[in-house]
Amino acid sequence: MRPPRATVILPAKDAGDYIGTTLETLLRQFDGPDDLKLVAIDDGSGDDTGAIMAHYAERFAHAEVVTNATPVGLASARNQGLARVEGDAFCFVDGDDWMAPRRLPVLAVALDDLGCDFVRTDHVTVTDNRRALVRAPFPWRGVAASPRDAILPPDESTMVDYPYAWAGMFHRRVLDEGLAEFPSGLFTAEDRPWIWRLHLQAASFAVVDAPHLLYRRGVPNSLTQVFDRRQLDFGRALMQVVDIIEQDAEAARFRPKITATVLALGSHHLIRSRGMSMAVRGELVSVIRELLARLDPEEVDAALPRLSDPRRRVLARHLRKAGRA
Repeated sequence: MRPPRATVILPAKDAGDYIGTTLETLLRQFDGPDDLKLVAIDDGSGDDTGAIMAHYAERFAHAEVVTNATPVGLASARNQGLARVEGDAFCFVDGDDWMAPRRLPVLAVALDDLGCDFVRTDHVTVTDNRRALVRAPFPWRGVAASPRDAILPPDESTMVDYPYAWAGMFHRRVLDEGLAEFPSGLFTAEDRPWIWRLHLQAASFAVVDAPHLLYRRGVPNSLTQVFDRRQLDFGRALMQVVDIIEQDAEAARFRPKITATVLALGSHHLIRSRGMSMAVRGELVSVIRELLARLDPEEVDAALPRLSDPRRRVLARHLRKAGRA
């Protein structure tokens, strides 16, 4: 049996209501049954997610199902998938999303034709019966470019603000060079340090047009819908981004961007923390103040006017406590 053209990594926890749709659409990608390998990771599900994975795995020529007795989190589950990649390309999909037919062959051809380390795409969000196109924030399509040049400017949405692992495909050399692995142990925001490292260290990328991935919003057990301690991982993730930038030869060039990101996400989480318990909110405040203390005061002063009044107000006291205002 010849090796697959691509591997798709599918981690999921308690996705039994949706994952059949995800897996069905993966069977509608390549013409040849040998072209796609499925690596499905059941991350400690309490429903029939694992059984559905095992049922569908029998329909793939190449498939592995990994079962975690207890959840390890999305980042570590994706890393389990990365260790099982076969072929020259790989991609990700989550257990509550799905793909339009032939998305993956289009991405594999673009990856080869452009000679890129990775390609990125737009995606479609699905909320109840409403669909909306979300465009990857890069002005050029179908052209190989430097990933570093897609990080700035600091005051606009750029490709590091579009961190979705499932919105693209990656050449195997990204994995071989150590750029594909996620920071283990993070239960949320795991894609922030991942996307920054990728854009700072990979050689080339492109944004391309392709049949869409459809991203289901508002799923009750999604981490975007909960208010527990897992949300504190956003602070650990951004700390890692700050560390990655500080180790870069052009750190001064990119610090304004991470400053703007910390202020925007920090204020978002402070506003959102009103739905958290007092204990979790107290931990969140400590994490945000630690983050703010890592920022340059002059860069903070430059970034604050670009925030809305409510976001500036919610940050003001914490900036003073962190010694940054």
